[in-house]
Amino acid sequence: MFDYSARPDLLKGRTILVTGAGRGIGAAAAKAYAAHGATVLLLGKTEGNLAEVYDQIEAAGHPKPAVIPFNLETALPHQYDELAAMIESEFGHIDGLLHNASIIGPRTPLEQLSGDNFMRVMQINVNAMFMLTSTLLPLLKLSQDASVIFTSSSVGRKGRAYWGAYGVSKFATEGLMQTLADELEGVAPVRANSVNPGATRTSMRAQAYPGENPENNPLPEQIMPVYLYLMGPDSTGINGQAFNAQ
Repeated sequence: MFDYSARPDLLKGRTILVTGAGRGIGAAAAKAYAAHGATVLLLGKTEGNLAEVYDQIEAAGHPKPAVIPFNLETALPHQYDELAAMIESEFGHIDGLLHNASIIGPRTPLEQLSGDNFMRVMQINVNAMFMLTSTLLPLLKLSQDASVIFTSSSVGRKGRAYWGAYGVSKFATEGLMQTLADELEGVAPVRANSVNPGATRTSMRAQAYPGENPENNPLPEQIMPVYLYLMGPDSTGINGQAFNAQ
């Protein structure tokens, strides 16, 4: 496991947006960020899940989060602009962006993968991530020390058979992170890095490996050290790097 111990007030006064915040790693990260003092913007498509995470953060006495229902599969360019305008008027700027939302798509040989399925995975995992990044970059640049975390995968670092659109989308994720990091280096107070969560006890992992015993994998809460490290000031100056949570 990534070795880092976050001090309690690590993210005090920071505003952080988390995509796919309704469950799994996104929900765990949102709660961890809130527990360390951040105001968390919970973005996802299922309002009920987001409301549950909101209630848990509020019940724990952490800074009041915000729920942002947003469908990354169907959102149009003007909706990203409206989202950024809303965040700017409510919060002024953001200090962090965790790109966590993605879908796995069919696990099948490329030869048997339909164009529709390929494009759906790329739409959510890549296009929407680019749109959100580019739209929110001006708000990140208003921070004194902002961090963007991209969620990668081992299959986005070395190609593996039958991972199809998902694997390709994670290669694109690494490429987007590296390109952004290089453009920001030395010119803006924003850094970009990627995290490969590794095998974690989530519904997506169960979908990918139905025969696996989930008990053998850590809970999302157990892989939070790297997410806290990269989102806080201790990682200032770390840019363009690919991290492993485990």
